[in-house]
Amino acid sequence: MAVKIRLTRMGATKRPTYRIVATDSRRPRDGQYLELIGTYNPLTNPAEVKINEEVAMKWLKNGAEITDTVRNLFSDAGIMKMFADSKKGK
Repeated sequence: MAVKIRLTRMGATKRPTYRIVATDSRRPRDGQYLELIGTYNPLTNPAEVKINEEVAMKWLKNGAEITDTVRNLFSDAGIMKMFADSKKGK
């Protein structure tokens, strides 16, 4: 099973909020997911991002693929740096 970390759209028409989820890559965008990692609200200024770092690191260590948008959100939160350091053994 190929696991991806990606965004799931929530909210009303023209008022999107997103959940950051770990899901099977064969599932539809807004379908069932394995685990909720965090939330992203692009409408606030600045954009509001809440990420559970332990859960995100667990999925990254298990080999989950990341979409480009989620990679940018994780980089801004410092999770990608933590993941790179953990791979190097620091």
